[in-house]
Amino acid sequence: MKVLHLSTTDIKGGASRGSYSLHKALVRSGVDSLILVADKSSDDFTVINAYTKSQKFFNQVKSKIEQINVNNYLNKASNSSLFSAPWIPRDMENQITKINPDIIHLHWVCGGFLSPETLQKFRNIPIVWTLRDMWAFTGGCHYSQACDRFQNSCGNCPILGSEVDNDLSKKIWTQKQRAWESLNITIVGISHWLTDCARTSSLFRNKRIELIHNALDERIYKPISQKIAREILNIDQDKNIILFGALNALKDERKGFMYLVQALKKLSEQGLGETAELIIFGASAPKDSPQLGMKTHYLGVLQDDVTLALTYCAADVMVTPSLEEAFGKTAMESLACGVPVVCFDTTGLKDIVDHKINGYLAECFSAHDLAQGIAWVLEDKVRWRSLSQRSREKVEAEFTLKIQADNYLSLYHRLIGEK
Repeated sequence: MKVLHLSTTDIKGGASRGSYSLHKALVRSGVDSLILVADKSSDDFTVINAYTKSQKFFNQVKSKIEQINVNNYLNKASNSSLFSAPWIPRDMENQITKINPDIIHLHWVCGGFLSPETLQKFRNIPIVWTLRDMWAFTGGCHYSQACDRFQNSCGNCPILGSEVDNDLSKKIWTQKQRAWESLNITIVGISHWLTDCARTSSLFRNKRIELIHNALDERIYKPISQKIAREILNIDQDKNIILFGALNALKDERKGFMYLVQALKKLSEQGLGETAELIIFGASAPKDSPQLGMKTHYLGVLQDDVTLALTYCAADVMVTPSLEEAFGKTAMESLACGVPVVCFDTTGLKDIVDHKINGYLAECFSAHDLAQGIAWVLEDKVRWRSLSQRSREKVEAEFTLKIQADNYLSLYHRLIGEK
């Protein structure tokens, strides 16, 4: 069996690292697996650049042209949400034909890598698409922010600040509808929430849809001595360490940093500021750092799994106050390291955190209950040890790469057999 993964990058960003980890797990299982990417960062020979340097340059120009119209909308709406337009076709037909895969597996392929029309040329090959956000079934947004217009045909897009039915989102939806309808495609959601969204979407409701959870390498993300982790990172041994982190952690409103600020201010007023410190990864210290009433460390962007795992192991609690998450990879990584998670009871995070078993599911978007959850995790050391043990057990039971790879292999065999 030959599987070809399509992903914008190989090891840049959480979504790409997730697809790369699955690819490596499939290789270990004996699968002939390759990744075709627009931007290769690793030196792995099983990762193939889709474009020459000149093609990559012209594709970047195409992407900038596509984004001009999007930015005009977003600027008018004063909206920083991620929105991608896939108008201009990219030529990957020769690359894919040369590889001649039995399965084409899509991952995060928007943002200038794959246009909807590309897949039309491979209608006779089973296609699997692992959704890592909502873009595949919307008119361009990556997260709908509670808008349900993707269940119909988009248009009047609130993210674009549009009040016109035949707007940019409607045109993109129509382009996708024409491209997706005749494909032999199986959709895979990485959480119950994302899978349910796909099932209610107008573009995918008649497609085959499966649920296969995200996963990690539990040999890297594992508990180690908190004392040793803190010694390495030069963190106070006697403080309660609260951890928060995400890509673009402070500026991406979807990650919910504003709720963490409110929660920590409440806890500091109650005296926690004397016994706790906050660590933030994914962002450097801003020019005007918020006054939280406790010492705050900014680690910047962490580029490798080992450093990230060490950071989790140094913490007492991970706070993930996201408004929407396709899954919640940082929450899963934290649990794997034996660190309980406090988050809102919403979207993909509900598949990871079990309330008062391996963390705390706070009332949605209540900074007060978020603060209560943090305090609840920290206040009882005996309870914390039980939460820590069950955190690791959750990952070993549901989120290992072997479990994920076996599930995909089973799906691949069924699709090839049906073909």
